Amino acid sequence: MNQAAKERLFDYSHAFDHRVTTIVTVAIVAAVVASPIAISLLARRGSVTPEHRRELMMRWRSWLIMTPLIVGPILLGAAWTILAVGLISLFTYREYARATGLFREKAISLTVAIGILLVTFAALDNWYRFFVALTPLTISIILMVALFADRPQGYIQRTALGVLGFCLLGSGLGHLGFMANDTDYRPLVLLVLVSAEMNDIFAYLAGKSFGQIPLCPNTSPKKTVAGSLGGLILTTMLVYILGRAVFAGTPLDTTWHLLTLGIVISVVGQLGDLMFSSIKRDLGIKDFDVTIPGHGGLLDRFDSLVPIASVVFHYVNYFNGIGVNQAVRVLTGSGDVPPG
Repeated sequence: MNQAAKERLFDYSHAFDHRVTTIVTVAIVAAVVASPIAISLLARRGSVTPEHRRELMMRWRSWLIMTPLIVGPILLGAAWTILAVGLISLFTYREYARATGLFREKAISLTVAIGILLVTFAALDNWYRFFVALTPLTISIILMVALFADRPQGYIQRTALGVLGFCLLGSGLGHLGFMANDTDYRPLVLLVLVSAEMNDIFAYLAGKSFGQIPLCPNTSPKKTVAGSLGGLILTTMLVYILGRAVFAGTPLDTTWHLLTLGIVISVVGQLGDLMFSSIKRDLGIKDFDVTIPGHGGLLDRFDSLVPIASVVFHYVNYFNGIGVNQAVRVLTGSGDVPPG
Protein backbone atom coordinates (compact mmCIF):
# COMPACT_ATOMS: atom_id res chain seq x y z
CA MET A 1 0.00 0.00 0.00
CA ASN A 2 1.53 3.30 -1.09
CA GLN A 3 1.44 6.49 0.95
CA ALA A 4 -1.33 8.05 -1.16
CA ALA A 5 -3.59 5.06 -0.50
CA LYS A 6 -2.91 5.21 3.24
CA GLU A 7 -3.78 8.89 3.34
CA ARG A 8 -6.97 8.37 1.35
CA LEU A 9 -8.06 5.49 3.57
CA PHE A 10 -7.11 6.80 7.01
CA ASP A 11 -6.00 10.45 6.95
CA TYR A 12 -8.45 13.08 8.14
CA SER A 13 -6.11 16.07 8.10
CA HIS A 14 -7.24 17.02 4.58
CA ALA A 15 -10.95 16.48 5.25
CA PHE A 16 -11.86 20.08 4.43
CA ASP A 17 -9.53 20.64 1.50
CA HIS A 18 -12.48 20.75 -0.90
CA ARG A 19 -14.82 23.69 -0.38
CA VAL A 20 -17.94 21.62 -1.04
CA THR A 21 -17.07 19.42 1.94
CA THR A 22 -16.75 22.51 4.12
CA ILE A 23 -19.93 24.15 2.83
CA VAL A 24 -22.06 21.02 3.13
CA THR A 25 -20.74 20.13 6.58
CA VAL A 26 -21.36 23.65 7.90
CA ALA A 27 -24.83 23.69 6.31
CA ILE A 28 -25.74 20.34 7.91
CA VAL A 29 -24.56 21.47 11.36
CA ALA A 30 -26.42 24.77 10.98
CA ALA A 31 -29.61 22.97 9.94
CA VAL A 32 -29.43 20.64 12.94
CA VAL A 33 -28.83 23.57 15.32
CA ALA A 34 -31.56 25.75 13.79
CA SER A 35 -34.25 23.04 13.51
CA PRO A 36 -35.55 23.15 17.12
CA ILE A 37 -35.70 26.96 16.95
CA ALA A 38 -37.73 26.82 13.75
CA ILE A 39 -40.03 24.15 15.18
CA SER A 40 -40.66 26.26 18.30
CA LEU A 41 -41.44 29.35 16.23
CA LEU A 42 -43.89 27.40 14.07
CA ALA A 43 -45.54 26.00 17.19
CA ARG A 44 -45.97 29.48 18.69
CA ARG A 45 -47.58 30.71 15.47
CA GLY A 46 -49.93 27.74 15.52
CA SER A 47 -48.57 26.41 12.22
CA VAL A 48 -48.01 22.96 13.72
CA THR A 49 -50.15 21.05 16.20
CA PRO A 50 -48.69 19.95 19.56
CA GLU A 51 -48.71 16.36 18.32
CA HIS A 52 -46.89 17.31 15.13
CA ARG A 53 -44.41 19.35 17.17
CA ARG A 54 -43.61 16.32 19.33
CA GLU A 55 -43.07 14.23 16.21
CA LEU A 56 -40.76 16.85 14.68
CA MET A 57 -38.74 17.13 17.88
CA MET A 58 -38.43 13.35 18.02
CA ARG A 59 -37.08 13.37 14.47
CA TRP A 60 -34.68 16.18 15.36
CA ARG A 61 -33.29 14.22 18.31
CA SER A 62 -32.75 11.27 15.99
CA TRP A 63 -30.84 13.50 13.57
CA LEU A 64 -28.64 14.66 16.47
CA ILE A 65 -27.40 11.08 16.68
CA MET A 66 -27.49 10.18 12.99
CA THR A 67 -25.64 13.24 11.68
CA PRO A 68 -22.25 12.54 13.30
CA LEU A 69 -22.63 8.82 12.52
CA ILE A 70 -23.13 9.62 8.82
CA VAL A 71 -20.85 12.62 8.29
CA GLY A 72 -18.13 11.54 10.75
CA PRO A 73 -16.84 8.51 8.78
CA ILE A 74 -16.75 10.55 5.55
CA LEU A 75 -14.53 13.16 7.18
CA LEU A 76 -12.30 10.62 8.96
CA GLY A 77 -11.22 8.75 5.82
CA ALA A 78 -12.25 6.48 2.97
CA ALA A 79 -11.81 3.29 4.99
CA TRP A 80 -14.29 4.48 7.62
CA THR A 81 -16.71 5.58 4.89
CA ILE A 82 -16.61 2.15 3.25
CA LEU A 83 -16.99 0.35 6.58
CA ALA A 84 -19.92 2.60 7.54
CA VAL A 85 -21.69 1.80 4.26
CA GLY A 86 -21.01 -1.89 4.85
CA LEU A 87 -22.61 -1.71 8.30
CA ILE A 88 -25.62 0.15 6.89
CA SER A 89 -25.96 -2.57 4.24
CA LEU A 90 -25.91 -5.31 6.89
CA PHE A 91 -28.38 -3.58 9.20
CA THR A 92 -30.79 -2.65 6.40
CA TYR A 93 -30.67 -6.24 5.11
CA ARG A 94 -31.46 -7.42 8.64
CA GLU A 95 -34.57 -5.20 8.64
CA TYR A 96 -35.54 -6.42 5.19
CA ALA A 97 -35.05 -10.07 6.14
CA ARG A 98 -37.12 -9.72 9.31
CA ALA A 99 -39.92 -7.88 7.49
CA THR A 100 -40.12 -10.43 4.67
CA GLY A 101 -39.55 -13.49 6.85
CA LEU A 102 -36.37 -14.32 4.97
CA PHE A 103 -34.42 -14.40 8.24
CA ARG A 104 -35.85 -17.90 8.75
CA GLU A 105 -33.88 -19.05 5.70
CA LYS A 106 -30.52 -19.20 7.47
CA ALA A 107 -28.45 -20.39 4.52
CA ILE A 108 -29.77 -17.69 2.16
CA SER A 109 -29.38 -14.90 4.72
CA LEU A 110 -25.86 -16.06 5.59
CA THR A 111 -24.96 -16.04 1.90
CA VAL A 112 -26.31 -12.50 1.51
CA ALA A 113 -24.41 -11.34 4.61
CA ILE A 114 -21.16 -12.87 3.33
CA GLY A 115 -21.80 -11.23 -0.05
CA ILE A 116 -22.18 -7.83 1.66
CA LEU A 117 -18.94 -8.37 3.59
CA LEU A 118 -17.13 -9.27 0.37
CA VAL A 119 -18.54 -6.19 -1.38
CA THR A 120 -17.20 -4.09 1.50
CA PHE A 121 -13.81 -5.82 1.25
CA ALA A 122 -13.65 -5.27 -2.53
CA ALA A 123 -14.34 -1.56 -2.00
CA LEU A 124 -11.64 -1.32 0.69
CA ASP A 125 -9.22 -3.10 -1.62
CA ASN A 126 -10.19 -0.92 -4.60
CA TRP A 127 -10.60 -4.17 -6.51
CA TYR A 128 -13.21 -3.16 -9.07
CA ARG A 129 -13.22 -6.40 -11.08
CA PHE A 130 -13.98 -8.42 -7.96
CA PHE A 131 -16.58 -5.85 -6.92
CA VAL A 132 -18.41 -6.20 -10.24
CA ALA A 133 -18.13 -10.01 -10.24
CA LEU A 134 -19.66 -10.34 -6.78
CA THR A 135 -23.21 -9.62 -7.94
CA PRO A 136 -23.62 -12.52 -10.40
CA LEU A 137 -21.51 -14.80 -8.19
CA THR A 138 -23.58 -14.12 -5.07
CA ILE A 139 -26.84 -14.52 -6.98
CA SER A 140 -25.66 -17.90 -8.29
CA ILE A 141 -24.58 -19.05 -4.82
CA ILE A 142 -27.93 -18.00 -3.31
CA LEU A 143 -29.71 -20.14 -5.92
CA MET A 144 -27.42 -23.09 -5.17
CA VAL A 145 -27.38 -23.03 -1.36
CA ALA A 146 -31.19 -22.89 -1.33
CA LEU A 147 -31.20 -26.34 -2.96
CA PHE A 148 -29.79 -28.05 0.14
CA ALA A 149 -33.02 -27.46 2.06
CA ASP A 150 -34.61 -29.88 -0.41
CA ARG A 151 -37.88 -27.92 -0.39
CA PRO A 152 -38.92 -27.27 -4.00
CA GLN A 153 -42.17 -25.65 -2.89
CA GLY A 154 -41.46 -21.96 -2.29
CA TYR A 155 -37.98 -22.17 -3.85
CA ILE A 156 -38.65 -19.30 -6.28
CA GLN A 157 -40.00 -17.01 -3.57
CA ARG A 158 -37.15 -17.73 -1.12
CA THR A 159 -34.38 -17.28 -3.63
CA ALA A 160 -36.03 -14.26 -5.26
CA LEU A 161 -36.24 -12.49 -1.89
CA GLY A 162 -32.58 -13.28 -1.24
CA VAL A 163 -31.46 -12.08 -4.66
CA LEU A 164 -33.53 -8.90 -4.34
CA GLY A 165 -32.12 -8.21 -0.88
CA PHE A 166 -28.52 -8.58 -2.01
CA CYS A 167 -28.95 -6.62 -5.26
CA LEU A 168 -30.54 -3.70 -3.43
CA LEU A 169 -28.74 -3.59 -0.09
CA GLY A 170 -25.47 -5.32 -0.90
CA SER A 171 -24.60 -4.40 -4.46
CA GLY A 172 -26.75 -1.24 -4.66
CA LEU A 173 -25.58 0.44 -1.48
CA GLY A 174 -22.08 -0.98 -2.04
CA HIS A 175 -21.62 1.47 -4.90
CA LEU A 176 -21.77 4.33 -2.39
CA GLY A 177 -18.89 2.75 -0.51
CA PHE A 178 -16.85 2.19 -3.66
CA MET A 179 -17.10 5.92 -4.43
CA ALA A 180 -14.68 6.42 -1.53
CA ASN A 181 -11.90 5.18 -3.83
CA ASP A 182 -12.08 8.42 -5.76
CA THR A 183 -9.46 11.10 -5.12
CA ASP A 184 -12.08 13.66 -4.06
CA TYR A 185 -14.59 11.20 -2.66
CA ARG A 186 -15.81 13.42 0.18
CA PRO A 187 -17.61 16.05 -1.93
CA LEU A 188 -18.94 13.32 -4.26
CA VAL A 189 -20.36 11.18 -1.44
CA LEU A 190 -21.78 14.23 0.33
CA LEU A 191 -23.41 15.36 -2.93
CA VAL A 192 -25.14 12.00 -3.22
CA LEU A 193 -26.28 11.95 0.42
CA VAL A 194 -27.46 15.57 0.52
CA SER A 195 -29.28 15.43 -2.81
CA ALA A 196 -31.01 12.17 -1.83
CA GLU A 197 -32.16 13.61 1.50
CA MET A 198 -33.14 17.01 0.14
CA ASN A 199 -35.06 15.35 -2.69
CA ASP A 200 -37.35 13.84 -0.05
CA ILE A 201 -37.65 17.14 1.82
CA PHE A 202 -38.31 19.19 -1.32
CA ALA A 203 -41.01 16.77 -2.46
CA TYR A 204 -42.60 16.82 1.00
CA LEU A 205 -42.65 20.63 1.21
CA ALA A 206 -43.94 21.06 -2.35
CA GLY A 207 -46.59 18.44 -1.75
CA LYS A 208 -47.74 20.12 1.48
CA SER A 209 -47.86 23.52 -0.21
CA PHE A 210 -49.34 22.71 -3.61
CA GLY A 211 -50.24 19.04 -3.66
CA GLN A 212 -53.76 17.91 -4.46
CA ILE A 213 -53.48 15.22 -7.13
CA PRO A 214 -52.07 11.98 -5.67
CA LEU A 215 -49.14 10.41 -7.48
CA CYS A 216 -49.56 6.74 -6.54
CA PRO A 217 -52.46 6.62 -4.07
CA ASN A 218 -52.38 2.86 -3.55
CA THR A 219 -48.63 2.79 -2.98
CA SER A 220 -48.01 6.02 -1.05
CA PRO A 221 -51.19 8.06 -0.42
CA LYS A 222 -49.37 11.18 0.82
CA LYS A 223 -47.22 11.64 -2.29
CA THR A 224 -48.59 14.06 -4.88
CA VAL A 225 -47.82 15.04 -8.45
CA ALA A 226 -46.98 18.58 -7.30
CA GLY A 227 -44.64 17.20 -4.66
CA SER A 228 -42.89 15.04 -7.22
CA LEU A 229 -42.44 17.93 -9.65
CA GLY A 230 -41.29 20.24 -6.86
CA GLY A 231 -38.72 17.70 -5.74
CA LEU A 232 -37.56 17.23 -9.33
CA ILE A 233 -37.06 20.96 -9.98
CA LEU A 234 -35.44 21.86 -6.66
CA THR A 235 -33.19 18.78 -6.50
CA THR A 236 -31.99 19.40 -10.05
CA MET A 237 -31.11 22.97 -9.10
CA LEU A 238 -29.26 21.78 -5.98
CA VAL A 239 -27.24 19.19 -7.91
CA TYR A 240 -26.43 21.77 -10.58
CA ILE A 241 -25.14 24.28 -8.00
CA LEU A 242 -23.10 21.80 -5.96
CA GLY A 243 -22.05 19.84 -9.03
CA ARG A 244 -20.33 22.84 -10.59
CA ALA A 245 -17.85 22.75 -7.69
CA VAL A 246 -17.71 18.97 -7.22
CA PHE A 247 -16.98 18.23 -10.90
CA ALA A 248 -15.04 21.41 -11.78
CA GLY A 249 -12.56 20.80 -14.59
CA THR A 250 -13.98 17.36 -15.48
CA PRO A 251 -16.13 16.21 -18.43
CA LEU A 252 -19.18 16.44 -16.15
CA ASP A 253 -18.67 20.16 -15.63
CA THR A 254 -21.25 21.13 -18.24
CA THR A 255 -24.80 22.40 -17.89
CA TRP A 256 -26.18 19.43 -19.81
CA HIS A 257 -24.46 16.80 -17.65
CA LEU A 258 -25.28 18.48 -14.34
CA LEU A 259 -28.95 19.00 -15.21
CA THR A 260 -29.18 15.40 -16.42
CA LEU A 261 -27.54 14.14 -13.23
CA GLY A 262 -29.93 16.21 -11.09
CA ILE A 263 -32.97 14.91 -12.96
CA VAL A 264 -31.73 11.33 -12.71
CA ILE A 265 -31.06 11.62 -8.96
CA SER A 266 -34.51 13.06 -8.28
CA VAL A 267 -36.45 10.64 -10.46
CA VAL A 268 -34.54 7.56 -9.34
CA GLY A 269 -34.73 8.65 -5.69
CA GLN A 270 -38.50 9.10 -5.83
CA LEU A 271 -38.92 5.78 -7.61
CA GLY A 272 -36.71 4.14 -4.98
CA ASP A 273 -38.92 5.54 -2.25
CA LEU A 274 -42.02 4.23 -4.02
CA MET A 275 -40.32 0.89 -4.63
CA PHE A 276 -39.80 0.28 -0.92
CA SER A 277 -43.27 1.66 -0.17
CA SER A 278 -44.63 -1.01 -2.51
CA ILE A 279 -42.69 -3.68 -0.61
CA LYS A 280 -44.11 -2.43 2.71
CA ARG A 281 -47.65 -2.27 1.31
CA ASP A 282 -47.27 -5.80 -0.01
CA LEU A 283 -46.12 -6.95 3.42
CA GLY A 284 -48.81 -4.95 5.23
CA ILE A 285 -46.38 -2.95 7.39
CA LYS A 286 -45.87 0.78 7.93
CA ASP A 287 -42.12 0.76 8.64
CA PHE A 288 -39.37 -1.82 8.28
CA ASP A 289 -38.30 -1.33 11.90
CA VAL A 290 -38.38 1.11 14.82
CA THR A 291 -34.63 1.62 15.05
CA ILE A 292 -34.81 5.40 14.60
CA PRO A 293 -37.49 7.24 16.62
CA GLY A 294 -39.69 9.27 14.28
CA HIS A 295 -38.20 7.71 11.16
CA GLY A 296 -38.86 3.98 11.41
CA GLY A 297 -35.92 1.79 10.49
CA LEU A 298 -32.64 2.46 8.73
CA LEU A 299 -34.14 1.15 5.52
CA ASP A 300 -37.03 3.61 5.83
CA ARG A 301 -34.47 6.41 6.09
CA PHE A 302 -32.13 5.26 3.30
CA ASP A 303 -34.64 3.76 0.86
CA SER A 304 -34.25 6.41 -1.86
CA LEU A 305 -30.45 6.25 -1.54
CA VAL A 306 -30.34 2.59 -2.59
CA PRO A 307 -30.94 3.09 -6.35
CA ILE A 308 -29.34 6.57 -6.38
CA ALA A 309 -25.97 5.20 -5.25
CA SER A 310 -25.51 2.79 -8.15
CA VAL A 311 -26.96 5.12 -10.79
CA VAL A 312 -24.73 8.06 -9.78
CA PHE A 313 -21.70 5.78 -9.50
CA HIS A 314 -22.02 4.47 -13.04
CA TYR A 315 -22.90 7.87 -14.50
CA VAL A 316 -19.84 9.49 -12.92
CA ASN A 317 -17.64 6.47 -13.61
CA TYR A 318 -18.59 6.41 -17.29
CA PHE A 319 -17.72 10.04 -17.99
CA ASN A 320 -15.11 10.86 -15.32
CA GLY A 321 -13.96 7.57 -13.92
CA ILE A 322 -13.97 6.85 -10.20
CA GLY A 323 -10.68 6.09 -8.51
CA VAL A 324 -8.63 6.47 -11.68
CA ASN A 325 -4.93 7.01 -10.95
CA GLN A 326 -5.48 5.49 -7.51
CA ALA A 327 -3.70 2.41 -6.22
CA VAL A 328 -5.69 -0.75 -6.90
CA ARG A 329 -5.83 -3.94 -4.78
CA VAL A 330 -4.21 -2.11 -1.89
CA LEU A 331 -4.80 -5.09 0.46
CA THR A 332 -4.45 -8.14 -1.78
CA GLY A 333 -2.01 -6.95 -4.43
CA SER A 334 0.98 -4.69 -4.81
CA GLY A 335 -1.07 -1.57 -4.24
CA ASP A 336 0.42 0.06 -7.33
CA VAL A 337 -1.20 2.71 -9.45
CA PRO A 338 -2.28 1.21 -12.81
CA PRO A 339 -0.38 2.49 -15.87
CA GLY A 340 -1.94 5.09 -18.15
